[in-house]
Amino acid sequence: MSISRRGVLFGLPLFLAGCASINPAGQRQNYAALPNEQFPMAAMPLEKMKPELRRQEVAYETTYPAGTVVVDTPARRLYFVLGDGRAVRYGVGVGRQGLALKGNAYVGRKAEWPSWTPTPNMIRREPERNLKYAGGMPGGLNNPLGARALYLYRNGNDTMFRLHGTNQPQSIGHAMSSGCIRMLNHDIIDLYERVPVGARVVVIQA
Repeated sequence: MSISRRGVLFGLPLFLAGCASINPAGQRQNYAALPNEQFPMAAMPLEKMKPELRRQEVAYETTYPAGTVVVDTPARRLYFVLGDGRAVRYGVGVGRQGLALKGNAYVGRKAEWPSWTPTPNMIRREPERNLKYAGGMPGGLNNPLGARALYLYRNGNDTMFRLHGTNQPQSIGHAMSSGCIRMLNHDIIDLYERVPVGARVVVIQA
């Protein structure tokens, strides 16, 4: 259920995301080439990513238990709670659909290299770009959903809200015109391995 403004201000626990020392060697490993993927992925050059948007473990005080995913939409950050005051932090990009959900949800299903179908609104808005994909676009490096997708549900119903990869890594840290919560392909693969179906997801909006 959506959380009212009062709930956002008073009902959610206090979060404290601290700084973390950056280990360049470890971060290079985080974004190394993935040749064994269905669609092999090249390494991502660190110099093309702002340090604060790179995946890293950070101090994070919260009342949510380990295993919870917290999407801080205004901050363009996603946290996977580890417990004991720690979390894995990821940079994310936000689109219109990414502003449509707040409060609690859960991962209803997951998909590797998912297919993508533009919504009717996307087709109406940009028919020259999206109409040709009305029947669906197969998974792959050029697919807007990227390498993985986590589909969020409430009460057994698809919210149409996704956490997914992207073929536009430059969009991370920004608000884009369409899409849900997008992550670097290397990062969504990491999150996908950590998060089981049924995991709790909390979305914070402004």
